Amino acid sequence: MTRSPLTALSVLACAALLAACGKQEQAAPAPATPQPQAQACGQVSVASMNWQSAEVLAQIDRIILGRGYGCEVEIVPGDTMPTLTSMMERGQPDVAPEAWINAVRQPLDAAVQEGRLHYAARSLRDGGVEGWWIPKYVSEAHPEIRTIEDALGRPDLFPSAEDKTKGAVHNCPSGWNCQITTANAFKAWGAADKGFVLLDTGSAAGLDGSIAKAYERKEGWLGYYWAPTSILGKYEMVKLDAGVPHDKEAWETCNSRSDCANPGKSDWARAEVFTVITDRFLKAGGPAVTYLQNRSWGNDTVNGLLAWMSDNQADGETGALHFLRTQPEVWQAWVPAEVAEKVKASL
Repeated sequence: MTRSPLTALSVLACAALLAACGKQEQAAPAPATPQPQAQACGQVSVASMNWQSAEVLAQIDRIILGRGYGCEVEIVPGDTMPTLTSMMERGQPDVAPEAWINAVRQPLDAAVQEGRLHYAARSLRDGGVEGWWIPKYVSEAHPEIRTIEDALGRPDLFPSAEDKTKGAVHNCPSGWNCQITTANAFKAWGAADKGFVLLDTGSAAGLDGSIAKAYERKEGWLGYYWAPTSILGKYEMVKLDAGVPHDKEAWETCNSRSDCANPGKSDWARAEVFTVITDRFLKAGGPAVTYLQNRSWGNDTVNGLLAWMSDNQADGETGALHFLRTQPEVWQAWVPAEVAEKVKASL
C-alpha cells in the first residue's frame, strides 16, 4: 500500500491532524483571484509530494501547465510540512497541488490573510476520508448495516480467522497513529462486549492483504481504512456511518492518545485538501492560475487511477499520461477548449 499523507502527517503533527488525529472541517476558503493583466505563465515550480495521489497530480499539472499554457515547469520534491513551511517562509515552490492542510491550518490561514499564499482549487473534492469500512457485497446483501453500531451487532458476518465465534475488526498498521484511534474506537463502541476482537494487521501490506483475501473469498471484512487509495479503487468498499459527529475535544485530548482511559464515540474528521499557490504565481501565472482554481477531482476517480498505477507499477508521469488519455471527460472541464486541444495533440 502506498504511503499516504495521513500517515506522514500523523507522525509530524498527530495532535492536530486527521491521519487519525482529526480537525473539524471549516468553511472552504474563498479562491484567490488571478490578476487579469498577467497573461504569460513563465516559470513555475510545482511540488511533487511523496505519496501516490499527490505525485500523479503534480505530473498532471506539469503536462497541462507546460503543454497547454506554455509554462516552464520545474517539479521539485516535497512533503506536506516542509513544502508548506517553505512556501510560507520563502515563497517557494510556487504550487503545492495536493496540500493536506489540517495540520498547518492556523499558520497557513495567516499566510493567506497576509496575501503571501492563496488557496486555489479543493484538489480532492471529497476530502481525505477515513473510518471503518465493509465490502460492498456485504453492504448490498445486508442493507440494514449502515453504521458502526449496526455492524457490531452482527459479529457472525465478520468472523475472526482465529476464533470463528468472534467477529474481527481489522486495525490500522502497527506504528501508525490510526492504530491508536482505531483501538480507542473499538473501546468506545464496546466492541469486545459485542463479541469482537481487534485484529492486529501488522503492516500496510497485511491490512491490504486482508481486504484482498476477503474479496477473493467473498467473506465478511470490517476494519479501518482511508481514501483516496489504490486498494479502494481495486476493491469496492462502503464506509460505515459513525452515527455521531466528530468530537474535536474528545479526539485531541483522549481518542488520539495511547493513554486514553475512557474514549468517546467520535467520527473521524474529514481532511481538507487544497491546491496552494504563492502570491508571485497568482500575479504572474495568468490564465494558468484559473486552471489551478478549477482543477478538482473526486475520490472515486483518484481511487481508480491509483489502482491502475499499482497494477501496472506505473510512476506518476505514466499515471498522468494514462489519465489524460483515458478520461478527457474529467480534465477537459478544467480548461478552455483551446488549451484542451493543445494538450490532446501532445499526448
